[in-house]
Amino acid sequence: MEKIEIEERVVELLKTVYDPEIPVNVYDLGLIYRIELSDDLQQLDVDMTMTAPSCPMADFIVEDVRQKLESIEGLSTVNVNLVFEPEWSQDMMTEEAKLELGLL
Repeated sequence: MEKIEIEERVVELLKTVYDPEIPVNVYDLGLIYRIELSDDLQQLDVDMTMTAPSCPMADFIVEDVRQKLESIEGLSTVNVNLVFEPEWSQDMMTEEAKLELGLL
């Protein structure tokens, strides 16, 4: 796979991960801060956050992200880092997510 194909697959898979408390995927919620693929296309690093630092589902969601991304052919390492800077806000959501949640 080429870099662009892997990156598209990453986004596709991230859009299948949901916070059980919110009917919107983690990508459209704006919870994914960084997606970085190494030059040799072997290592994927993802920085993500939660809507709140005390999210009771954080471990479940991070593990779901990791498992789905590890299914991408050719990757040898997937690092999912939970970060809280910058703090998440509703402004980070896509228009579709805002519409789904009745914020528009």
